[in-house]
Amino acid sequence: MAIPVVLASKSKPRRDVLYSAGVCPTIRVSHVDEPAALEAAAAATGRDVADLSVEERVMILAEAKAQAVHRAYRDVADTAAAATGERVIAYPLRADALADDDGGDDDAAAAGADVSAVAGAAADAADGGPNATTRDFSGIDMPTVVEPIGNVVMMQPGLTRAEVGPVIIGCDSMFLMDGECYGKPHSVDVARERLRAMRGNDGELWTGHCVIDFATGRVARGASRATLHFCDYSDRDIERYLATGEPLEVAGSFTLEGFGGAFIDGIEGDPHGIIGISLPLLRRLTGELGIEWTDLWNRAFGEDSPGGKADPAGLVPPAENVHQPGDGWVDCACGRRHWGVNGASGILLARRDETTGAVTHVVMQHRAAWSAEGGTWGIPGGASSDGESPIEGALREAYEEAGIDPAAIDVVGSYREDHGPWAYTTVFAFEKPGRHVEPHANDDESMEIAWVPIDEVPNRKLLTAMRTDWPRFAARLEALAAGR
Repeated sequence: MAIPVVLASKSKPRRDVLYSAGVCPTIRVSHVDEPAALEAAAAATGRDVADLSVEERVMILAEAKAQAVHRAYRDVADTAAAATGERVIAYPLRADALADDDGGDDDAAAAGADVSAVAGAAADAADGGPNATTRDFSGIDMPTVVEPIGNVVMMQPGLTRAEVGPVIIGCDSMFLMDGECYGKPHSVDVARERLRAMRGNDGELWTGHCVIDFATGRVARGASRATLHFCDYSDRDIERYLATGEPLEVAGSFTLEGFGGAFIDGIEGDPHGIIGISLPLLRRLTGELGIEWTDLWNRAFGEDSPGGKADPAGLVPPAENVHQPGDGWVDCACGRRHWGVNGASGILLARRDETTGAVTHVVMQHRAAWSAEGGTWGIPGGASSDGESPIEGALREAYEEAGIDPAAIDVVGSYREDHGPWAYTTVFAFEKPGRHVEPHANDDESMEIAWVPIDEVPNRKLLTAMRTDWPRFAARLEALAAGR
Protein backbone atom coordinates (compact mmCIF):
# COMPACT_ATOMS: atom_id res chain seq x y z
CA MET A 1 0.00 0.00 0.00
CA ALA A 2 1.16 3.52 -0.75
CA ILE A 3 2.40 5.75 2.05
CA PRO A 4 -0.52 8.08 2.96
CA VAL A 5 -0.17 11.81 2.34
CA VAL A 6 -1.88 14.57 4.33
CA LEU A 7 -2.05 18.02 2.76
CA ALA A 8 -2.28 20.79 5.35
CA SER A 9 -4.22 23.03 2.98
CA LYS A 10 -7.67 23.31 1.43
CA SER A 11 -6.18 24.80 -1.75
CA LYS A 12 -7.80 23.12 -4.75
CA PRO A 13 -4.89 23.97 -7.09
CA ARG A 14 -2.40 22.31 -4.72
CA ARG A 15 -4.63 19.26 -4.36
CA ASP A 16 -5.09 19.04 -8.12
CA VAL A 17 -1.33 19.23 -8.77
CA LEU A 18 -0.75 16.34 -6.37
CA TYR A 19 -3.61 14.35 -7.83
CA SER A 20 -2.34 14.81 -11.37
CA ALA A 21 1.05 13.57 -10.14
CA GLY A 22 -0.44 10.33 -8.77
CA VAL A 23 -1.08 11.38 -5.16
CA CYS A 24 -4.58 11.67 -3.69
CA PRO A 25 -4.07 13.35 -0.29
CA THR A 26 -6.19 13.56 2.81
CA ILE A 27 -7.05 17.23 3.38
CA ARG A 28 -6.55 18.64 6.88
CA VAL A 29 -6.68 22.42 7.26
CA SER A 30 -4.19 23.71 9.82
CA HIS A 31 -6.02 26.88 10.98
CA VAL A 32 -2.67 28.52 11.78
CA ASP A 33 -2.65 32.16 12.90
CA GLU A 34 -0.15 33.30 10.27
CA PRO A 35 0.70 36.77 11.67
CA ALA A 36 1.25 35.24 15.12
CA ALA A 37 3.49 32.53 13.68
CA LEU A 38 5.64 35.09 11.89
CA GLU A 39 5.85 37.30 14.95
CA ALA A 40 6.90 34.38 17.16
CA ALA A 41 9.55 33.24 14.69
CA ALA A 42 10.95 36.75 14.30
CA ALA A 43 11.00 37.33 18.06
CA ALA A 44 12.87 34.07 18.57
CA THR A 45 15.75 35.49 16.54
CA GLY A 46 15.55 38.99 18.00
CA ARG A 47 14.08 40.55 14.86
CA ASP A 48 10.87 42.14 13.63
CA VAL A 49 8.68 40.49 11.00
CA ALA A 50 9.73 43.22 8.54
CA ASP A 51 13.30 41.94 8.83
CA LEU A 52 12.38 38.44 7.64
CA SER A 53 13.12 37.64 4.02
CA VAL A 54 10.36 36.29 1.80
CA GLU A 55 12.11 32.91 1.78
CA GLU A 56 12.13 32.82 5.58
CA ARG A 57 8.48 33.83 5.78
CA VAL A 58 7.15 31.16 3.47
CA MET A 59 9.17 28.42 5.15
CA ILE A 60 8.15 29.57 8.65
CA LEU A 61 4.48 29.44 7.68
CA ALA A 62 4.78 26.16 5.78
CA GLU A 63 6.33 24.51 8.83
CA ALA A 64 3.79 26.08 11.19
CA LYS A 65 0.98 24.55 9.12
CA ALA A 66 2.62 21.15 8.85
CA GLN A 67 3.43 21.07 12.57
CA ALA A 68 -0.14 22.03 13.50
CA VAL A 69 -1.49 19.10 11.50
CA HIS A 70 1.22 16.83 12.91
CA ARG A 71 0.09 17.71 16.44
CA ALA A 72 -3.53 17.08 15.50
CA TYR A 73 -2.68 13.62 14.17
CA ARG A 74 -0.55 12.99 17.25
CA ASP A 75 -3.60 13.68 19.41
CA VAL A 76 -5.61 11.18 17.34
CA ALA A 77 -2.92 8.51 17.68
CA ASP A 78 -2.44 9.10 21.41
CA THR A 79 -6.18 8.96 22.17
CA ALA A 80 -6.55 5.77 20.12
CA ALA A 81 -3.55 4.17 21.85
CA ALA A 82 -5.04 5.00 25.26
CA ALA A 83 -8.41 3.35 24.43
CA THR A 84 -9.80 1.07 27.14
CA GLY A 85 -12.68 -1.36 27.45
CA GLU A 86 -14.02 -3.95 25.07
CA ARG A 87 -14.56 -4.23 21.35
CA VAL A 88 -17.74 -6.06 20.44
CA ILE A 89 -17.73 -7.48 16.91
CA ALA A 90 -21.03 -8.51 15.34
CA TYR A 91 -21.27 -10.65 12.20
CA PRO A 92 -24.77 -10.22 10.78
CA LEU A 93 -24.05 -12.02 7.52
CA ARG A 94 -22.86 -15.15 9.29
CA ALA A 95 -26.49 -15.99 9.93
CA ASP A 96 -26.60 -16.78 6.22
CA ALA A 97 -23.62 -19.12 6.54
CA LEU A 98 -25.06 -20.84 9.60
CA ALA A 99 -28.32 -21.40 7.77
CA ASP A 100 -26.57 -22.77 4.67
CA ASP A 101 -24.63 -25.27 6.79
CA ASP A 102 -27.82 -26.56 8.40
CA GLY A 103 -28.80 -29.18 5.78
CA GLY A 104 -32.55 -29.31 5.58
CA ASP A 105 -33.60 -27.09 8.48
CA ASP A 106 -36.21 -25.01 6.67
CA ASP A 107 -36.65 -22.61 9.58
CA ALA A 108 -32.92 -21.93 9.84
CA ALA A 109 -32.61 -21.50 6.09
CA ALA A 110 -35.48 -19.06 6.06
CA ALA A 111 -33.93 -17.09 8.91
CA GLY A 112 -30.61 -16.97 7.05
CA ALA A 113 -32.21 -15.82 3.84
CA ASP A 114 -33.91 -13.05 5.78
CA VAL A 115 -30.55 -11.41 6.62
CA SER A 116 -30.05 -9.79 3.24
CA ALA A 117 -33.76 -9.23 2.80
CA VAL A 118 -34.10 -7.34 6.07
CA ALA A 119 -30.99 -5.26 5.37
CA GLY A 120 -32.26 -4.22 1.96
CA ALA A 121 -36.01 -4.02 2.51
CA ALA A 122 -36.06 -0.33 3.32
CA ALA A 123 -34.06 0.44 0.19
CA ASP A 124 -36.41 -1.59 -1.99
CA ALA A 125 -39.30 0.47 -0.65
CA ALA A 126 -37.50 3.78 -1.21
CA ASP A 127 -37.12 5.73 -4.43
CA GLY A 128 -33.38 6.30 -4.04
CA GLY A 129 -32.14 2.75 -4.57
CA PRO A 130 -29.56 0.90 -2.47
CA ASN A 131 -27.99 4.09 -1.04
CA ALA A 132 -31.27 5.57 0.15
CA THR A 133 -31.12 4.00 3.61
CA THR A 134 -28.45 2.44 5.78
CA ARG A 135 -28.49 -1.16 6.95
CA ASP A 136 -31.15 -2.61 9.27
CA PHE A 137 -30.49 -5.89 11.08
CA SER A 138 -33.07 -5.38 13.81
CA GLY A 139 -34.66 -8.76 13.04
CA ILE A 140 -31.43 -10.74 13.03
CA ASP A 141 -29.76 -12.58 15.93
CA MET A 142 -26.15 -11.74 15.09
CA PRO A 143 -23.18 -13.85 16.22
CA THR A 144 -20.79 -11.69 18.25
CA VAL A 145 -17.26 -11.80 19.59
CA VAL A 146 -15.95 -9.75 22.50
CA GLU A 147 -12.27 -8.89 22.91
CA PRO A 148 -10.13 -6.20 24.57
CA ILE A 149 -10.19 -3.01 22.54
CA GLY A 150 -6.40 -2.91 22.76
CA ASN A 151 -6.33 -5.71 20.21
CA VAL A 152 -7.47 -3.40 17.44
CA VAL A 153 -4.81 -0.86 18.38
CA MET A 154 -1.99 -3.40 18.56
CA MET A 155 -2.99 -5.68 15.67
CA GLN A 156 -4.49 -3.43 12.99
CA PRO A 157 -2.52 -1.02 10.81
CA GLY A 158 -2.78 2.57 11.95
CA LEU A 159 -1.00 5.70 13.07
CA THR A 160 0.09 4.15 16.36
CA ARG A 161 2.02 1.36 14.63
CA ALA A 162 3.20 3.07 11.45
CA GLU A 163 6.90 2.76 10.67
CA VAL A 164 6.70 5.42 7.97
CA GLY A 165 4.10 8.09 7.20
CA PRO A 166 1.68 9.57 6.87
CA VAL A 167 3.64 12.24 5.05
CA ILE A 168 2.33 15.66 6.11
CA ILE A 169 2.86 18.51 3.64
CA GLY A 170 2.59 22.18 4.59
CA CYS A 171 2.90 25.01 2.05
CA ASP A 172 2.75 28.79 1.94
CA SER A 173 3.18 31.21 -0.96
CA MET A 174 4.11 34.88 -1.24
CA PHE A 175 4.78 37.22 -4.14
CA LEU A 176 7.82 39.47 -4.09
CA MET A 177 7.91 42.61 -6.24
CA ASP A 178 10.09 45.69 -5.89
CA GLY A 179 11.34 44.37 -2.55
CA GLU A 180 7.87 44.04 -0.98
CA CYS A 181 6.14 40.78 0.02
CA TYR A 182 2.54 40.21 -0.94
CA GLY A 183 0.18 37.51 0.31
CA LYS A 184 -3.53 37.22 -0.49
CA PRO A 185 -5.20 40.61 -1.06
CA HIS A 186 -8.63 39.54 0.35
CA SER A 187 -10.31 42.69 -1.02
CA VAL A 188 -11.05 44.12 -4.47
CA ASP A 189 -9.37 47.45 -3.71
CA VAL A 190 -6.10 45.86 -2.59
CA ALA A 191 -6.11 43.44 -5.52
CA ARG A 192 -6.73 46.31 -7.99
CA GLU A 193 -3.83 48.30 -6.62
CA ARG A 194 -1.49 45.31 -6.85
CA LEU A 195 -2.56 44.33 -10.36
CA ARG A 196 -1.90 47.86 -11.58
CA ALA A 197 1.57 47.80 -10.05
CA MET A 198 2.31 44.37 -11.61
CA ARG A 199 1.31 45.45 -15.13
CA GLY A 200 4.31 45.16 -17.46
CA ASN A 201 6.51 44.34 -14.48
CA ASP A 202 8.40 41.32 -13.15
CA GLY A 203 8.05 39.59 -9.82
CA GLU A 204 8.99 36.44 -7.90
CA LEU A 205 6.60 33.84 -6.53
CA TRP A 206 8.03 32.03 -3.50
CA THR A 207 6.46 28.89 -2.03
CA GLY A 208 7.70 27.38 1.21
CA HIS A 209 7.39 23.63 1.75
CA CYS A 210 7.62 21.57 4.92
CA VAL A 211 7.35 17.78 4.92
CA ILE A 212 6.97 15.78 8.14
CA ASP A 213 7.09 12.00 8.43
CA PHE A 214 4.50 11.33 11.14
CA ALA A 215 5.99 7.99 12.18
CA THR A 216 9.43 9.39 12.94
CA GLY A 217 8.71 13.10 13.44
CA ARG A 218 11.53 13.97 11.03
CA VAL A 219 11.19 17.29 9.20
CA ALA A 220 12.49 18.59 5.86
CA ARG A 221 12.02 22.16 4.60
CA GLY A 222 12.70 24.11 1.46
CA ALA A 223 11.43 26.87 -0.82
CA SER A 224 10.56 27.14 -4.48
CA ARG A 225 11.09 30.32 -6.52
CA ALA A 226 9.99 31.39 -9.96
CA THR A 227 10.27 34.72 -11.78
CA LEU A 228 7.20 35.90 -13.69
CA HIS A 229 6.93 38.47 -16.49
CA PHE A 230 3.51 40.13 -16.73
CA CYS A 231 2.11 41.61 -19.90
CA ASP A 232 0.90 45.19 -20.26
CA TYR A 233 -2.75 44.38 -19.63
CA SER A 234 -5.38 47.12 -19.70
CA ASP A 235 -7.54 48.66 -16.97
CA ARG A 236 -10.50 46.88 -18.58
CA ASP A 237 -8.63 43.57 -18.22
CA ILE A 238 -8.06 44.33 -14.54
CA GLU A 239 -11.72 45.09 -13.85
CA ARG A 240 -12.92 42.00 -15.66
CA TYR A 241 -10.35 39.87 -13.83
CA LEU A 242 -11.44 41.30 -10.49
CA ALA A 243 -15.06 40.51 -11.38
CA THR A 244 -14.19 36.80 -11.58
CA GLY A 245 -13.22 36.82 -7.90
CA GLU A 246 -10.13 34.74 -8.63
CA PRO A 247 -7.40 37.22 -7.59
CA LEU A 248 -8.82 37.91 -4.11
CA GLU A 249 -7.70 34.72 -2.31
CA VAL A 250 -4.44 33.85 -4.06
CA ALA A 251 -0.92 35.00 -3.25
CA GLY A 252 0.09 37.93 -5.41
CA SER A 253 -3.45 38.42 -6.80
CA PHE A 254 -2.96 36.15 -9.82
CA THR A 255 -2.95 32.50 -10.88
CA LEU A 256 -1.09 30.59 -13.55
CA GLU A 257 -3.67 27.84 -14.00
CA GLY A 258 -6.77 30.06 -14.02
CA PHE A 259 -8.11 33.27 -15.55
CA GLY A 260 -4.87 35.08 -14.79
CA GLY A 261 -2.66 32.72 -16.80
CA ALA A 262 -3.19 34.61 -20.06
CA PHE A 263 -1.55 37.73 -18.61
CA ILE A 264 1.76 36.00 -17.80
CA ASP A 265 4.15 36.35 -20.74
CA GLY A 266 6.99 34.25 -19.36
CA ILE A 267 8.26 32.18 -16.44
CA GLU A 268 11.73 31.37 -15.22
CA GLY A 269 11.82 28.60 -12.64
CA ASP A 270 9.41 25.95 -11.43
CA PRO A 271 5.86 26.50 -12.78
CA HIS A 272 4.31 24.13 -10.20
CA GLY A 273 5.71 26.36 -7.47
CA ILE A 274 3.64 29.19 -8.88
CA ILE A 275 0.53 27.08 -8.44
CA GLY A 276 1.54 26.64 -4.81
CA ILE A 277 3.26 23.28 -4.56
CA SER A 278 6.53 22.29 -6.24
CA LEU A 279 6.71 18.63 -7.23
CA PRO A 280 10.50 18.59 -7.80
CA LEU A 281 11.09 20.19 -4.41
CA LEU A 282 8.70 17.78 -2.68
CA ARG A 283 10.51 14.87 -4.32
CA ARG A 284 13.80 16.12 -2.91
CA LEU A 285 12.36 16.76 0.56
CA THR A 286 10.72 13.34 0.84
CA GLY A 287 14.04 11.87 -0.32
CA GLU A 288 15.76 13.63 2.59
CA LEU A 289 13.38 11.72 4.88
CA GLY A 290 14.29 8.40 3.25
CA ILE A 291 10.96 8.16 1.39
CA GLU A 292 10.82 7.46 -2.33
CA TRP A 293 8.42 9.74 -4.21
CA THR A 294 6.89 6.82 -6.10
CA ASP A 295 5.90 5.24 -2.76
CA LEU A 296 3.35 8.06 -2.42
CA TRP A 297 1.49 7.15 -5.64
CA ASN A 298 -1.98 5.90 -4.70
CA ARG A 299 -3.98 6.30 -7.91
CA ALA A 300 -3.83 4.78 -11.36
CA PHE A 301 -2.56 6.54 -14.47
CA GLY A 302 -5.46 7.98 -16.43
CA GLU A 303 -7.85 7.86 -13.50
CA ASP A 304 -10.01 10.98 -13.64
CA SER A 305 -9.92 13.38 -10.73
CA PRO A 306 -13.09 12.50 -8.80
CA GLY A 307 -15.46 14.85 -7.09
CA GLY A 308 -16.61 14.44 -3.52
CA LYS A 309 -19.12 11.94 -2.25
CA ALA A 310 -20.78 11.40 -5.62
CA ASP A 311 -23.70 9.02 -5.05
CA PRO A 312 -25.00 6.68 -7.75
CA ALA A 313 -28.50 7.29 -6.35
CA GLY A 314 -28.26 10.88 -7.56
CA LEU A 315 -27.40 12.71 -4.34
CA VAL A 316 -25.21 15.68 -5.21
CA PRO A 317 -22.70 16.94 -2.61
CA PRO A 318 -21.52 20.57 -2.49
CA ALA A 319 -18.78 21.47 -4.95
CA GLU A 320 -16.38 22.05 -2.03
CA ASN A 321 -16.70 18.42 -0.92
CA VAL A 322 -13.59 16.63 -2.19
CA HIS A 323 -12.60 13.02 -2.77
CA GLN A 324 -10.09 11.69 -0.25
CA PRO A 325 -8.28 8.36 0.23
CA GLY A 326 -10.76 5.74 1.44
CA ASP A 327 -13.75 7.40 -0.22
CA GLY A 328 -15.85 5.19 -2.48
CA TRP A 329 -18.78 2.79 -2.56
CA VAL A 330 -18.60 -0.91 -1.69
CA ASP A 331 -21.22 -3.35 -3.00
CA CYS A 332 -21.87 -5.76 -0.14
CA ALA A 333 -23.34 -9.26 0.12
CA CYS A 334 -25.99 -7.83 2.42
CA GLY A 335 -27.61 -6.18 -0.58
CA ARG A 336 -26.55 -2.68 0.38
CA ARG A 337 -23.99 -0.27 -1.06
CA HIS A 338 -21.77 1.05 1.75
CA TRP A 339 -19.57 4.15 1.91
CA GLY A 340 -15.85 3.68 2.57
CA VAL A 341 -13.55 1.31 0.68
CA ASN A 342 -11.62 0.76 3.93
CA GLY A 343 -14.81 0.63 6.00
CA ALA A 344 -16.19 3.49 8.05
CA SER A 345 -16.47 4.56 11.67
CA GLY A 346 -17.87 7.25 13.94
CA ILE A 347 -17.75 8.60 17.50
CA LEU A 348 -20.63 8.22 19.95
CA LEU A 349 -19.51 10.79 22.51
CA ALA A 350 -21.37 10.90 25.82
CA ARG A 351 -21.48 13.46 28.63
CA ARG A 352 -21.85 12.28 32.23
CA ASP A 353 -23.37 13.93 35.27
CA GLU A 354 -20.52 15.28 37.39
CA THR A 355 -22.13 14.01 40.59
CA THR A 356 -23.71 10.66 39.69
CA GLY A 357 -21.61 9.72 36.67
CA ALA A 358 -24.74 8.79 34.73
CA VAL A 359 -24.89 9.58 31.00
CA THR A 360 -26.96 12.70 30.39
CA HIS A 361 -26.29 13.66 26.75
CA VAL A 362 -24.70 12.37 23.55
CA VAL A 363 -23.35 14.28 20.56
CA MET A 364 -25.56 13.83 17.50
CA GLN A 365 -25.16 14.96 13.91
CA HIS A 366 -28.10 16.31 11.92
CA ARG A 367 -27.09 15.01 8.51
CA ALA A 368 -26.88 17.32 5.49
CA ALA A 369 -29.79 17.11 3.06
CA TRP A 370 -27.55 15.91 0.21
CA SER A 371 -26.24 12.89 2.17
CA ALA A 372 -27.79 9.42 2.32
CA GLU A 373 -30.90 9.67 4.52
CA GLY A 374 -30.34 13.42 4.61
CA GLY A 375 -32.11 15.21 7.44
CA THR A 376 -31.84 12.29 9.85
CA TRP A 377 -29.73 12.19 13.01
CA GLY A 378 -26.68 10.01 13.51
CA ILE A 379 -23.16 10.38 14.88
CA PRO A 380 -20.15 12.18 13.37
CA GLY A 381 -18.16 9.76 11.25
CA GLY A 382 -17.25 8.63 7.78
CA ALA A 383 -14.92 6.59 5.61
CA SER A 384 -11.66 5.38 7.11
CA SER A 385 -8.67 6.81 5.27
CA ASP A 386 -5.68 4.84 4.08
CA GLY A 387 -3.27 3.99 6.88
CA GLU A 388 -5.54 4.54 9.86
CA SER A 389 -7.40 2.18 12.19
CA PRO A 390 -11.18 2.43 12.68
CA ILE A 391 -10.71 4.22 16.02
CA GLU A 392 -8.27 6.70 14.49
CA GLY A 393 -10.61 7.24 11.56
CA ALA A 394 -13.53 7.92 13.89
CA LEU A 395 -11.49 10.43 15.90
CA ARG A 396 -10.32 12.22 12.75
CA GLU A 397 -13.82 12.35 11.28
CA ALA A 398 -15.31 13.59 14.56
CA TYR A 399 -12.92 16.53 14.51
CA GLU A 400 -13.44 17.28 10.83
CA GLU A 401 -17.24 17.13 11.02
CA ALA A 402 -17.97 18.26 14.57
CA GLY A 403 -14.86 19.98 15.93
CA ILE A 404 -14.43 17.31 18.63
CA ASP A 405 -10.86 17.54 19.96
CA PRO A 406 -9.53 13.98 20.38
CA ALA A 407 -7.33 15.16 23.26
CA ALA A 408 -10.49 16.07 25.21
CA ILE A 409 -12.10 12.62 25.19
CA ASP A 410 -11.46 9.07 26.39
CA VAL A 411 -12.29 6.08 24.18
CA VAL A 412 -14.00 3.46 26.38
CA GLY A 413 -15.23 0.81 23.96
CA SER A 414 -16.39 0.06 20.43
CA TYR A 415 -18.94 -1.91 18.42
CA ARG A 416 -17.98 -3.23 15.00
CA GLU A 417 -20.59 -4.49 12.56
CA ASP A 418 -18.51 -6.69 10.28
CA HIS A 419 -19.76 -7.63 6.81
CA GLY A 420 -16.47 -9.15 5.65
CA PRO A 421 -15.26 -6.77 2.91
CA TRP A 422 -16.79 -3.81 4.76
CA ALA A 423 -17.43 -2.87 8.39
CA TYR A 424 -18.71 0.05 10.44
CA THR A 425 -17.19 0.75 13.85
CA THR A 426 -19.01 2.81 16.46
CA VAL A 427 -16.49 4.16 18.97
CA PHE A 428 -17.85 4.93 22.46
CA ALA A 429 -16.23 7.85 24.26
CA PHE A 430 -16.68 10.09 27.30
CA GLU A 431 -15.46 13.61 27.90
CA LYS A 432 -12.32 13.57 30.00
CA PRO A 433 -12.86 14.70 33.61
CA GLY A 434 -12.92 18.47 33.73
CA ARG A 435 -13.22 18.83 29.94
CA HIS A 436 -16.36 20.14 28.22
CA VAL A 437 -16.49 19.54 24.50
CA GLU A 438 -18.43 22.17 22.55
CA PRO A 439 -19.16 20.51 19.22
CA HIS A 440 -20.21 22.42 16.14
CA ALA A 441 -20.86 21.80 12.46
CA ASN A 442 -17.35 21.97 11.03
CA ASP A 443 -18.00 21.14 7.37
CA ASP A 444 -20.72 20.73 4.77
CA GLU A 445 -21.82 17.27 5.94
CA SER A 446 -23.97 18.52 8.82
CA MET A 447 -26.99 20.75 9.26
CA GLU A 448 -26.07 20.97 12.92
CA ILE A 449 -24.16 19.18 15.65
CA ALA A 450 -25.73 19.13 19.11
CA TRP A 451 -25.63 17.62 22.56
CA VAL A 452 -28.92 15.69 22.72
CA PRO A 453 -30.38 14.56 26.07
CA ILE A 454 -30.09 10.78 26.28
CA ASP A 455 -33.83 10.32 26.76
CA GLU A 456 -34.63 12.39 23.67
CA VAL A 457 -32.50 10.41 21.22
CA PRO A 458 -35.22 7.84 20.32
CA ASN A 459 -37.62 10.70 19.58
CA ARG A 460 -35.38 12.12 16.86
CA LYS A 461 -35.69 11.02 13.24
CA LEU A 462 -32.69 8.70 13.34
CA LEU A 463 -30.55 7.28 10.58
CA THR A 464 -31.85 3.76 9.94
CA ALA A 465 -28.71 2.07 11.27
CA MET A 466 -28.71 4.31 14.36
CA ARG A 467 -32.39 3.62 15.03
CA THR A 468 -31.66 -0.12 14.82
CA ASP A 469 -28.61 0.05 17.09
CA TRP A 470 -29.72 2.68 19.59
CA PRO A 471 -31.31 0.37 22.23
CA ARG A 472 -28.11 -1.66 22.59
CA PHE A 473 -25.94 1.47 22.37
CA ALA A 474 -27.90 3.18 25.16
CA ALA A 475 -27.55 0.09 27.35
CA ARG A 476 -23.83 -0.12 26.57
CA LEU A 477 -23.29 3.53 27.53
CA GLU A 478 -25.15 3.02 30.77
CA ALA A 479 -23.01 -0.01 31.62
CA LEU A 480 -19.79 1.81 30.67
CA ALA A 481 -20.71 4.78 32.86
CA ALA A 482 -21.58 2.52 35.79
CA GLY A 483 -18.25 0.74 35.47
CA ARG A 484 -16.32 4.02 35.73
